[in-house]
Amino acid sequence: MTSEHSGSGDLNRSLELLWDGKEPATRGPKPGTTLNEIVDAAVALADRDGLSALSMRKVATELDVGTMTLYRYVPGKGELLDLMLDRVARLGEDAERQRGKDWRTTMEFVARGNWELFFEHPWLLQVNQSRPLLGPNALAGMEFALEGLDGLGLSGRDKISILMAVEHVVTGTARTYVLQNQVIADTGISDEEFWAAQVPILERVMGTGDYPQLAALDDDSFSIEATEAMEVALRAVLDGLEGFIAARSATAGPA
Repeated sequence: MTSEHSGSGDLNRSLELLWDGKEPATRGPKPGTTLNEIVDAAVALADRDGLSALSMRKVATELDVGTMTLYRYVPGKGELLDLMLDRVARLGEDAERQRGKDWRTTMEFVARGNWELFFEHPWLLQVNQSRPLLGPNALAGMEFALEGLDGLGLSGRDKISILMAVEHVVTGTARTYVLQNQVIADTGISDEEFWAAQVPILERVMGTGDYPQLAALDDDSFSIEATEAMEVALRAVLDGLEGFIAARSATAGPA
């Protein structure tokens, strides 16, 4: 379940901060912080304590400044969240070395980068980004991904559909494992303890013969690590997209 959504504050102010990053006027006492420091502190707070802990007051405490100091830079929590989302979307240094690679290598790079983001910043899965604010880092990421699909005879709709397919398989798989980690932390009950509690009833119902496919599974069938699950799903999607792209390229003909 999502608890926040992008663009929940003043859209114009968020976009101004994303693209212009204006600091407050220098008249008066020297500011005790910077806009970048505020965003970094907010990201660190959400990483450590979850999105529910995010507030202007707590971010100010992280920076050891008064809460009103933050309002000189950011109107409120909604705009701050927009800045946080774009901050964590920054392309890594490895991106430049990936430019010019084939489309599949590029999509794998994008997928694995997003995968790492969800585990570095689990709170991202609590934000509804169906209407994202397109800041500089978000646009740079999209531009990079689209470059990898250039020259294949794809329409704009084709390219965006491919990016969505890759994003969805990564997000869906990450959600499963991030939530699994979260429920362990919330309940204090390990996976082993949780499933051990169900063993007696499962052994009984499996013995009835009503579930032959489940009963025939090997003992390790569900011991799939997070990255393994993502790589299997990603490979299946890319294999399918390979045929899709080949068909589009054949239809388009020579560039």
